[in-house]
Parts: sequence; structure tokens; C-alpha cells
Amino acid sequence: MLAVGPRMDSDPIIVWFRRDLRIADNPALLYAAHHGQPVLPLYVGDWEDGDRWAPGMAGRWWLQQSLRRLAASLASRGAPLFTICGNAEEELPRLAREIGAREVVWNRLYEPYPRELERRVAAGLERDGVRWRAFDAGLLFDPDSHFSRSGRPFVQFTAFWRSCLSLPEPAPPEPEAGVLRGVDAVARTAPSAASGTEPSSAPDEQPPESASPWERGIGETPTWVPGEAGAYACLERFLEDGLADYEVSRDVPGIDGTSRLSPHLHFGEIGARQVWHAVREVAWTKGNARGAAGPGQASFLRQLGWREFAHYLLVHFPRIPEEPFRPEFADFPWEDDPVGLEAWKRGETGYPLVDAAMHQLLAEGWMHNRARMVAASFLTKDLLIPWQQGAAWFWDRLVDADLANNTLGWQWTAGSGPDAAPYFRVFNPVLQARRFDPEGAYARAWSGQASDPAQGGRPAPSPIVDHAEARARALAAFRGIRRAGTPRGPASHARTPSADQSPLAN
Repeated sequence: MLAVGPRMDSDPIIVWFRRDLRIADNPALLYAAHHGQPVLPLYVGDWEDGDRWAPGMAGRWWLQQSLRRLAASLASRGAPLFTICGNAEEELPRLAREIGAREVVWNRLYEPYPRELERRVAAGLERDGVRWRAFDAGLLFDPDSHFSRSGRPFVQFTAFWRSCLSLPEPAPPEPEAGVLRGVDAVARTAPSAASGTEPSSAPDEQPPESASPWERGIGETPTWVPGEAGAYACLERFLEDGLADYEVSRDVPGIDGTSRLSPHLHFGEIGARQVWHAVREVAWTKGNARGAAGPGQASFLRQLGWREFAHYLLVHFPRIPEEPFRPEFADFPWEDDPVGLEAWKRGETGYPLVDAAMHQLLAEGWMHNRARMVAASFLTKDLLIPWQQGAAWFWDRLVDADLANNTLGWQWTAGSGPDAAPYFRVFNPVLQARRFDPEGAYARAWSGQASDPAQGGRPAPSPIVDHAEARARALAAFRGIRRAGTPRGPASHARTPSADQSPLAN
């Protein structure tokens, strides 16, 4: 357990870290630093154990790497990161009592389990007479700050984003916390506490030979550098090389045209406000005197809007990770097809674009946005496999697995979500490849397959389903539930979302 010496002249403040693994633009940390009390940065290693949506394999790898880097950064500022194990709602009040903390502070999260956990932790602290404070740090706009004219939550993106843009612009990011006054405490090895300034497990040890190729190789690839410094480098690279052409290049999987900021944003290694204002700064320096964004900048800011929309919906409709938003989809005639599901997971569907997407996922823990839409459409509409099964696979394998984004992306593609793709939109994987991977570069790079022998690469295996037949089957199923069901929310949308508005964007 954490042991302290005689009571200090000033009582410490505990800063509870979760998915805000950064020093800059961290309101909770900055609040603690500015009050002059000793600061105890804390990570409760088991805080997500009770959540059905605890991090999957890829998320756990990223989290361990990021925590190591955060620990080093905090230690260099004088306040080592302590990690403890156990139930957060019990351990945080216990630790506060033990060290005589005057206050516990944290940054809010917006998923159902973390929100409920925050309420329980706050109640436990109040019972012990310990103050607590929560800050907004993860989103651009407060999800409880705006609603439709009827007073209900928005369920259509265009109206939601218009409302966001009518609000005051997101506040500038907070400055970086400087030198911190650490707590004069030591950690003893015990079941309830892990020692020192690093996570208790060793994330950089070599995985066993029996591990999957992803587990053996992901740590060796230069693709990802978890942590705050890696997030800044990723943003700088995108602003310099990718933002100007983003509107067009983000749809071409064979080129590096997306920001790849999604895992950094999910783990809070960089804040949405930091990204927003960095993009706006480019508009000021490269746009006109009013900072008007060019096509690439406007398109990218809109994608930040989709991220906001995903979290907004999860706050107001917390059951959508498991249940379809549109109730008629509860009766959709999904197929029980373990063979098809396994072929999809392995990238052996016989459609080069789909297979390349799934191989990229296995190799990098990530997938290009356009490829995500095509792969998700193939699973839910060509194979009629429930979107929840695809969402669960993505959740385990994506380094940027985010409950709000993953849920909205899958429900959007399946047609069951708010502002979803129309039921009759069934992505043709062959036509999608011709349009967005015309030279076959993406398919060759990740699956070695080619739709056209002239493109090089090995021929694709025989498709596991005929797309024309599968499309007809899907449309018949969709028409059946449309006749039987009554959609929730608006009877019609002011604007049907186009394919480039997908919330899967990264």
C-alpha cells in the first residue's frame, strides 16, 4: 500500500488519469499544479475491468506503451505516476484517506461505464468528506449543451454540426503543466498497489512465439509511436503533408492520405481542442485574414464533427453499442454464418479490396476509412452477419477502437443507426476497388491479390458469395423490416448522408 510520512503542511491533490494520457491541455492536471499542493498522478490499472468494453488486444498494447511515456514525462516534472490495482470506487477514496488528500480531480469521459464509475467514485469521496472536481477535456462541445428545436437530442449529423458551429468556438487548449510538486510517498509492493512510476506490467517485453503475427510485429513497425510526443509528430506530419489534399486523398486507401490521429485522440494523448486549433492555425496562415478553411481543412474539421456526433449519441442513447438504434432492426433476419465470419476475419473473401482491408487490420491494428466502410458493408449486407459481430472484431483488433466511433460506424454502415446509410446502399466491393484503388496498389500491398491480372499480384480466390445475389437477398430483407417497422426519430432526414460522410473516418 502507499505509505506516507508525517502529514504535510499542504494536503495533496490526486489527479486520476484514464484516457487523458497527456501533459498539455489537461485541465485536471493543470488545476492541481496551479493550486500549489503536492500532486499525486494516479492510474488505477483495473478501472475498466467491470466494463464489457474494456480494451481489446490492440488497445491494451497501445495503453501500456502510452502509460510508460506518460510516466516518464510526469517523473521528469517531479511527480511520478503511481499505479494501483483494485476497484476504483473503493481504492480512490481509500488512497485519499491514506495520504490525506484534500481533493481528487479528473477529466470526464463520455461512455456509459466510465460515466457511472465517475458517479460512484464521487459518491465514495463525498462520504469521506473529500472534495472532487471533473473537467471537460475530451470533446470540442459539451454533449449536454445543445438539442434540437423540439428539445430532443439530435439524430441527424448535418443539423447537429450546424448547431455545434453556432456555439462559441472551442476554447484554446490549456498550456502544458510545468514543474510539479510531487507527493513525498513511496509505494510498497502489495496486492493493492504497484510500485513506482511505471505500469505494473512490462509492455515492451517480447511476445511469445505463439503470439499472432500482429502481436509479434506491431511493436516493431514504425507506423505507430504511442504517447504524447508521437501524437504531436503525427499531427505535424499531417498538417504539413496531408491536410491540403485531405478532401480527396482521404478516400484513396493506396496512399497515406488520412491523419492517423484516431488512436492518439482515443487515448487522450492529444486533445480535440489541440487538433481543432492547429488546423484553424493553418487556415489563418494559409487562408485569408479571417482564417477561412480550404477544402482539406473544412473536410477534416467535419470529420472531427463526426467524432463529436458519435460521442453525443452515446451520451444520449447509451444502449446503442449493443442494440440497433432503429427498433425495427431488432427483427432483422441476420444469418448465423461462422464460416463466412471467419473468412472475413482472415481476409479470405475473394474480394481483393475487402481482403486487403482485413489484412491491414491484422498487420497494423488499423484500417483505412474507405476500406472500413467496404469491409463493414460486405459483412453486414453481403453476408448478412450481425453488425455487432463485426464491431466486436474491430474492437479487439483496432488500436483506435473507440466505443462511440466504432458503434456509430457499424450502425451507419448496417443501416440501423441514426442518420445511417440508406438500406439500399450496398457497397459493391468490385466497383469500390475500381473507383478508389484503380491501379490495385492497396490490394497488392496488403493481400497480394489483384482484381485485374494486368495490375500484377496473384489472382484473387473465388468469392465466397456472389455479390449480385447477396445484394438482392439483403434488399429483400431490408424491405421486409421496413414494411413491418416504424423508425425511431424523424420520419425523414433533411439530407441523406453520402459515402464520404461516414463516421468511420480517421
